[in-house]
Amino acid sequence: MSQSEDDVSKKIATTENIDTDTDNSISLLSITDGENDRGIPNVKFIDDVDVFSNSFTPPASAELLIGAYSELHSKFKTFETSLTQKRQNYDLKIPDIEKSLALVKNLQSKKEGGESVTTRYNLADNVYGKAEVDTSIGIVNLWLGANVMLEYTYDEAADFLTQNLESARKEFISVKDDLGFVRDQIVTSEVSMTRIFNWDVRRKRAEGTVDTPSS
Repeated sequence: MSQSEDDVSKKIATTENIDTDTDNSISLLSITDGENDRGIPNVKFIDDVDVFSNSFTPPASAELLIGAYSELHSKFKTFETSLTQKRQNYDLKIPDIEKSLALVKNLQSKKEGGESVTTRYNLADNVYGKAEVDTSIGIVNLWLGANVMLEYTYDEAADFLTQNLESARKEFISVKDDLGFVRDQIVTSEVSMTRIFNWDVRRKRAEGTVDTPSS
């Protein structure tokens, strides 16, 4: 998980109280139920809104409950955006690593066969030059990012890229799992807010404080 996403996750997981427009607040633990392996809270589904409201002292109002779920929903939406961006980055990063690894393995194969490699390299936009690579030297340079390039032997480069590929694939799986989990929590939050709103309307109608629309 990247630093920015880890910060978002911690912000969701460690928020002690969610303030609303009232003088009261609801603890995050009151509307969550555990967390996944990476510390992302699991939103509590309200089976019986009346029982849940009365579990607080004094009983929590619909406005307070909806405000708490709305705040948590907003945090999850932020996290969803972050995870979506990271998944898109891996969609580009993994094929690049695979391509680089295949190229290094091809150079290894050519070296073992005592062959050179003829290739084309980019000089400018739509302008390429032709070059012959002496594979007997067994050296390749890899871009590491941030304008950093390091020299590796073919074996070192293959090992380095293989480790990076395995790590990227594991991270990609984690990101997809977390994204699916977060989207489930968003849906649960939205359903809970709807149930609370409908419960409040029914309660007020029963008390005669809400006019039923005439047909």
